[in-house]
Amino acid sequence: MSAKAEAPTDLLNFPFKEAGHQRESALFGMWIFLATEVLFFGGMFTAYMVYRYSHWQAFAEAGAHQEWYLGCLNTVVLLTSGFTMALAVEFARKGQRAWLLLLFAVTWLLGAAFLGIEGYEYHTKFTEHLVPGSGFHFTGSDPSSSELFFVLYFTMTGMHMFHMFVGLMLILFLGGWSWLSPRALLTPNPFEVLGLYWAFVDIVWLFLYPLFYLVHPQ
Repeated sequence: MSAKAEAPTDLLNFPFKEAGHQRESALFGMWIFLATEVLFFGGMFTAYMVYRYSHWQAFAEAGAHQEWYLGCLNTVVLLTSGFTMALAVEFARKGQRAWLLLLFAVTWLLGAAFLGIEGYEYHTKFTEHLVPGSGFHFTGSDPSSSELFFVLYFTMTGMHMFHMFVGLMLILFLGGWSWLSPRALLTPNPFEVLGLYWAFVDIVWLFLYPLFYLVHPQ
C-alpha cells in the first residue's frame, strides 16, 4: 500500500460519522491526557525546585556524583528516537507500511537502549550506596538532604522510565497490528496519538536532564 485512502465507514466509532471528526477527537483526547501528565510531573518538578532552593549545597554535592556523560548519551538517544517516531507517523499517514515498520523497529531499539543506559546508572547507584534507605552512605556537608536529591532522582526518572516502557509496548502493539492487518493503515489516528505520547516523553527528559545531571558544587 503506497497511497493513503480515505478511511472506510466501518472504521468509524460511535458516534462519529466522519473520519476527520474522529481524528480530531482522538488527538484532542490525547492532548487532554497529556495535560494531566503535565500536572503530574509538574508537582514533582515543583518539589524538586523547592528542596533544591532550600538545600542548594547538598543537592550540588549529590549532583556531582551523577554520570553526566550517560545522561548526555541518553539525551541524544531519546531525541533520535523522537525523530524516527515522527518519520514513522508520517509514513503511517501515507500508508507506507514497510517504512513504518522499519522506523518503528529503530525507535523501539533506541527506546530500549535508553532504558538499558538508565538501568546501568541505577546499578552504579546501588554499588556506590547512593540508593535512599538504610544502606545509603554519602560523605558531604548534609547527607540527609543529599539523600533527598536521590529520592527525587529515583522517583522522577523512574516514572519517566515507566512512561517509556509503556511507549515501547504501544510500539509493539501497533507494529504487530500493522504487520498482521492490511487495514491498520487505513486510519492514522492511533499512530498520531502514539507520536504525541512519545514526544511528551522526550520533552519530560529534556527537563530531567539538566536538573539531575548538570548540578555541581559552587
